[in-house]
Amino acid sequence: MTATFPTGVFCAATTPFNADLSVDQGLFTAHCQRLLDDGCTGIAMLGTTGEANSLSLAERKSLLEAVVKSGIAPKKLLPGTGVASIMETVELTQHALANGVNTVVMLPPYYYKGVSDDGIVDAYTAIIERINDPRLRVVLYHIPQMSAVPISLDVIDRLIKRFPEIVVGIKDSSGDFSNMSAIVERFPGFSVLVGADPLMLKLLPMGGAGCITATSNLVGGDLATVFNGFNDPSKAAEVAAAQERIVSGRNAVSTYAQLPSLKVLLARQYGNDGWMRVRPPLVGLSAAEADAVRKSFAG
Repeated sequence: MTATFPTGVFCAATTPFNADLSVDQGLFTAHCQRLLDDGCTGIAMLGTTGEANSLSLAERKSLLEAVVKSGIAPKKLLPGTGVASIMETVELTQHALANGVNTVVMLPPYYYKGVSDDGIVDAYTAIIERINDPRLRVVLYHIPQMSAVPISLDVIDRLIKRFPEIVVGIKDSSGDFSNMSAIVERFPGFSVLVGADPLMLKLLPMGGAGCITATSNLVGGDLATVFNGFNDPSKAAEVAAAQERIVSGRNAVSTYAQLPSLKVLLARQYGNDGWMRVRPPLVGLSAAEADAVRKSFAG
């Protein structure tokens, strides 16, 4: 098999909850289909925006199965499978493969802080070798402000050399554009997917592969417009207008806590206040904060 490098607009889909805080699978699958209809290339489910680290392994597996059962093609899915335990990461990744999903987004083990590059490479190596499946494609996940375990350029280099057909990309959610551009420059053809929506347009001409972002829950169609038209002079005005809406959406969910803010706007979009639920330890916005978020983004 030859390596395939993911490109496009992948929505970091948020997860709706029922009143008892169980996952509302019906709302989620309908949301995923709407995102694809809006122009998203695929769904990066079970990530930070999806509150995945507040879900059990059983919940994560069940939700992935529900999405595939709903008729969404497994090739459209980039589920997060990286957890603190390498053995559980293996289990989740094997489950994804068993459901026809070949490409996953994988956090490094994140409980122990200050680990060396050797330790991170060893962890990914242990996971990939235990899975031992040529279908597997791994997108590394660099989000040091949450994981406190950064993925350095040296780690990327060593993993690409060891697993050239498997380690195919990175989601860079650091917000550090210099780091993203350095990865693009050092590893031509490697998929660098930005985690901050407004930065996609800036990275694409340099060789960026697209994005995996939270605000694409709201502006996926605009991100698709930018991705598809950024290098077409005849679409410059259309791309500029889309970029303006992208920035507006990102700003709207950044004044207060991002995930509850995003869910406030999704609740308005769908006319369903159930979307506003978050799972503890996250808390929802106050009524005044929610009203301010709604006023800040016309949608």
